Amino acid sequence: MGIRYNKIKDKHQREIVLLKSFPCKYGKCSFCNYIEDNSLDEKEIDRVNLEVLQEITGEYGVLEVINSGSVFELTQRTLAEIKKVVLEKNIKTLYFEIYYGYIRRLKEIREYFSGIEIRFRMGLETFDNRYRIEGYNKNFSLNEKQLEEIGKEVYSVCLLICTKGQTKEMIDRDIELGLRYFRGITINIFIDNGTVVKRDEELVRWFIKKYSYLTADDRVELLIDNKDLGVFEQ
Repeated sequence: MGIRYNKIKDKHQREIVLLKSFPCKYGKCSFCNYIEDNSLDEKEIDRVNLEVLQEITGEYGVLEVINSGSVFELTQRTLAEIKKVVLEKNIKTLYFEIYYGYIRRLKEIREYFSGIEIRFRMGLETFDNRYRIEGYNKNFSLNEKQLEEIGKEVYSVCLLICTKGQTKEMIDRDIELGLRYFRGITINIFIDNGTVVKRDEELVRWFIKKYSYLTADDRVELLIDNKDLGVFEQ
């Protein structure tokens, strides 16, 4: 049994919902067991999501929607319900997840939710192209010019750290570039989840010792445990 609604009360106060969606368009990331929450049953997806969306109060004026994929994998009915809730509850800022392959389609979401500030988060995982492709099986490569362009469109990126095969230098660089190109970064310390990607305990100890001060940095959300956002599907 999972938890699909929560309030983030400390930094970046907001409500957060974990919604069901159609399968992730990419769906091949080697660290991800999250796509098990996907479904092809549109009625079931909407049944779950409409129930969850009823819990939203709008008290912070900020809502984050996550699903096991991208906003583009949500159903039309679910999107319409999000829009209705956002308008009814006077929500001003809305976060959605996107996969890099959708980067040219963001305007569609901005137009659909016209008048609301849309902040896209993207799972970049690392700025090291080789490690992203070979270590995480996330098959895209970015140069500096592309990063600058993406930084104009995407509000924040998620970084996955402390996995076997990563180095301290790679993590240092990831944090530096994340803060250079994006307004925010979410740092996920990997937790073993039955996939081929494995956690590196030595890197975890080093990271917490060196970077725990980031919890005070307004641009950084640090997830020591992937359940720290309070929503998860068991």
